[in-house]
Amino acid sequence: MNKKNDDELITLSALEEDLLTALCGKELYGLQIMNAINEASLGKRQIGFGSLYPTLHRMEKKGLVKPRWGEETDPESGGARRKYYVITGLGERVLRETQEYRAHLAGWKPMFIEQLSFVQPVLGQLGVEGV
Repeated sequence: MNKKNDDELITLSALEEDLLTALCGKELYGLQIMNAINEASLGKRQIGFGSLYPTLHRMEKKGLVKPRWGEETDPESGGARRKYYVITGLGERVLRETQEYRAHLAGWKPMFIEQLSFVQPVLGQLGVEGV
């Protein structure tokens, strides 16, 4: 929905939109992001590591998220450091514009219906029924 530069239009997949929404105002590592989506959807939307990390990597390349390595190690993963993600200013802007677009789309009505609702009272006054 937003342009990164003059040539490149950035659109979000449903998963990218979910990830950016989960990161709004927070810095989370992968498992926390997965848990946030799972818990917020009451288990109806679940993502795995195989889709999470490639998507985060693509979002990083687009400039939507910024990662940082944590200093602490995770004993559950054999002492590996956690990689935390935060939404960037561009990510916030693209997410906001995507959400605004969805709201406009939900409220859209075909022009014909709007014109018809305007014309119906006039036709009724003229005795024309069933339009």
